[in-house]
Amino acid sequence: MTIETWLAFTAASAILVLIPGPTVLLVVSYALGQGWRTAFPMACGVALGDFTAMTLSMLGVGALLAASATVFTAVKWIGAAYLIWLGIKLFRAGGTMEAEVRRDAASPLRMLAHAWLVTALNPKSITFFVAFLPQFIDPNRDFVTQLVIFEATFLVLAFANAFGYALAATRARRLFRSPRAIGIFNRAGGTLLIGAGVATATIRSS
Repeated sequence: MTIETWLAFTAASAILVLIPGPTVLLVVSYALGQGWRTAFPMACGVALGDFTAMTLSMLGVGALLAASATVFTAVKWIGAAYLIWLGIKLFRAGGTMEAEVRRDAASPLRMLAHAWLVTALNPKSITFFVAFLPQFIDPNRDFVTQLVIFEATFLVLAFANAFGYALAATRARRLFRSPRAIGIFNRAGGTLLIGAGVATATIRSS
């Protein structure tokens, strides 16, 4: 893996983890209801959940790579199209973030487990990783080494993102209830996803 590939993966991952999804909504829900104490257990749960989903996805990607170079290339094309579709969907989502405030008392372990379950068992997470990861895999280099580097990088970003969302929701509650702010955030995230998909497709065709 070249440093350029790793930097591209890190930049794309940093953007993607910021985009609100079921995991982010759960983190915000707990933080709005119970404050800053939710940040660490929720971030740990998100990281563990991403580790589970990402590992399963990487094993699937590895099987595809071992089976057929043609199939692996096809998955990259499908992945690029999927990223574009997700971007369009997010862009059209408007100013909504359906984060229900959770005021029920929950222990740190329960919050961690909840975040892990929502993140790991969401079929969309595995589908997303299967679409996203092949864009950066080099078939000519050691797969296990790439797996370890990509997972470690993404998990650090996922932990930091969940932790940051929890603290932000605690300190800036009005922002998370502002349709205008959420609308701008969704459109920006959607545009970045579409750009990532188009850039990937362009690279594939060059």
